[in-house]
Amino acid sequence: MRLPWSTGILAALLLLVQADLWLGKGNLRYVWQLQLQLAAQQAANVEARALNARIDAEVGDLVEGLEIVEERARAQLGMLKADEILVQVAVTKTP
Repeated sequence: MRLPWSTGILAALLLLVQADLWLGKGNLRYVWQLQLQLAAQQAANVEARALNARIDAEVGDLVEGLEIVEERARAQLGMLKADEILVQVAVTKTP
């Protein structure tokens, strides 16, 4: 029993498509490797975002902490910066 020529052509085309899928550029193995690399990079990005958030919080604390120290030094100890001049105004109440 012989198969019709159209069946043979269709089978050959199917083999070509499958061969390209398995062996050609962008084959399944390559796509799977890219998916693994993408997952690893996304995990690294999550870790980097967390580290950036911690560093940002530390910088904020340091900046705010220095401002508080400077404010207390000015108010409680009367300290000045190098290029500042202190002007005090005394207000007295008259009865």
